[in-house]
Amino acid sequence: MTTDWNEFGFNTRAVRAGQVRSDEGEHSEAIFPTSSYVFQSAAQAAARFAQKEPGNIYSRFTNPTVRTFEERLAALEGGERCMATSSGMAAIFSTCLGILKAGDHIVASQSLFGSTLTLFNTILSKFDIKTTFVNLSDLDNWRAAIQQNTKLLFLETPSNPLMALADISALHEIAHAHNCLLVVDNCFCTPALQKPLSLGADIVIHSATKYLDGQGRCMGGAVIGPESLVGKDIFAILRSGLSQCHDGTLRQTSTARFIVG
Repeated sequence: MTTDWNEFGFNTRAVRAGQVRSDEGEHSEAIFPTSSYVFQSAAQAAARFAQKEPGNIYSRFTNPTVRTFEERLAALEGGERCMATSSGMAAIFSTCLGILKAGDHIVASQSLFGSTLTLFNTILSKFDIKTTFVNLSDLDNWRAAIQQNTKLLFLETPSNPLMALADISALHEIAHAHNCLLVVDNCFCTPALQKPLSLGADIVIHSATKYLDGQGRCMGGAVIGPESLVGKDIFAILRSGLSQCHDGTLRQTSTARFIVG
């Protein structure tokens, strides 16, 4: 039976959402440091690979420990689907690859994490995806920068590291008036302090390495949003290429510790 976590308070969701207790009766989530899984039959394997039946396939994109993290963060953010990645930059890159194509345009804040600036300026531009950067807090700048081929408005609020702020609700109105998606990096506040989806954002991104972990011991990322985007277009990128968990048993175990800790 699927639990409706909207019926529970934030603290309960932060501790219990997504947990699936095994027959062993463990108090906290189990860690699954495995690369792959066994199937009851060839028919079951075929059904899972064809996405006709739910179940574990390969830990790059299906892992029970990671799934707990995904379902818990989705419950906290109020999103339909969460997809975990190996880093915040993997979350941003997979979002861009899942949504954009050659010839598309991004409007982004000037106040961004340095690697995000590099991704937009240097890497995406190789594939004819251009970015215009604007003042984070100036709504007129955002409006003026939108072009006919703009598909995405991207921002951090508070920004990293200058802590500049943006009006998410106002940017939602601007984005949707021009048929654009609004993507908000929420890694500084987390859903404990800010819920961009409730303010009109289409997608929320986290570097789980930041405040979600809070202790500087792990690497991780996440994308949260509607099933139609995160569960299909963006997940397709994860399944085909980007890493969900760190490679190798030792690193994967470290990631799992973060997820359940």
